[in-house]
Amino acid sequence: MKPFLSVIIPAYNESENIARGTLQTVCDYLNKQKYIWEIIVVNDGSSDNTLDLLNKFKNIKTINNTHQGKASTVLTGGLLAKGEIILFTDMDQATPISEVDKLLEKLNSGSDIVIGSRSGRKGAPLFRKILAYGNVILRTLILRLPFRDTQCGFKALKAEAAKKIFTLMRKLRPVVTVEGPAVDPGFDVELLYLGRKFGYKISEVPVNWHHQETRRVRFVYDMISGIKGLLLVRFRSITNKYA
Repeated sequence: MKPFLSVIIPAYNESENIARGTLQTVCDYLNKQKYIWEIIVVNDGSSDNTLDLLNKFKNIKTINNTHQGKASTVLTGGLLAKGEIILFTDMDQATPISEVDKLLEKLNSGSDIVIGSRSGRKGAPLFRKILAYGNVILRTLILRLPFRDTQCGFKALKAEAAKKIFTLMRKLRPVVTVEGPAVDPGFDVELLYLGRKFGYKISEVPVNWHHQETRRVRFVYDMISGIKGLLLVRFRSITNKYA
């Protein structure tokens, strides 16, 4: 039977998180639900034993990509998903899977896309909060996006919206193998920009979030990457790449 909910989880060198039980927690929660679900974990060319650990789970689908970065990983899983609702979340479960109920409630009330919003970002280092605040100002000025938190890795889309947006994003973001950490801050803003452009109703709901330091923040590099991501979306818009 067709699943109601597809859960997409990117995985790049996630052996520590898997070993401490985050993926099992997701499975345990979903097993208690009355709807049919699927979990698609996309291994992003991990260099540790992530893939070996994933293969021990019999109730998930594992896709083994070359290392392409998180954005490409989400697109891979999202385009393969069969659910009526497609959720993507992080392996560290900084936002617990149980928060999906809040997103589903909004989707059931007529929204097409629902994004989690991290209020206050308790526990996050000061430089992360500064980056986040600067991001809010810049994306408002450059893209007119009216959201408090575009970067939270906890978003749910109805299948029709997801397939339309992800198909165009994959066309604009062909598969390329990369090296090292590959976080693309422009992915989330582009997704939401396209959602608004296509006329989908987007809602933002507060979610519980606990800071997990999964990578070292490079303040200047991350700031420049964020600005470049915003400008790229604006450039694609004015050059009719989204037509």
